[in-house]
Amino acid sequence: MLGVDPGEKYIGLAVSDESGLVARPLATLRHSARATDADRIVAAAREQGAATIVVGYALNADGLPGPQARHSEKLAEALRQRTPLPVVLYDESFSSQHAAEVLRATGKPRKLQREQIHAAAAASLLQSYLDGLARETPPG
Repeated sequence: MLGVDPGEKYIGLAVSDESGLVARPLATLRHSARATDADRIVAAAREQGAATIVVGYALNADGLPGPQARHSEKLAEALRQRTPLPVVLYDESFSSQHAAEVLRATGKPRKLQREQIHAAAAASLLQSYLDGLARETPPG
């Protein structure tokens, strides 16, 4: 699976292992235009052999879509127009904060943390999605 953390300036990408158990950061794209972004995301999904694209969907504390959610909806629609792969919107609440905590814990220099935060946030949201799938799937 390919995880996408869409932001105003950058788009974080992450990928899962083939078993769908572990997500890892893949890349950070600089946002340009929605169509271009969608083309690059679909190309990454194809290159990674992804079967599903999971797009971060920002919900407010009350569980309702926030302003950034409309951006995610439009990006998801652009992706659906470009690929037959399933495109799933998934609540990304706190993925950036979680990613920042994880990066701080690694002890990496702040500059490197800033460069990696977007892909790390995509990995955090994708891992959350994978964990949710694992809880829904009965053993065996």
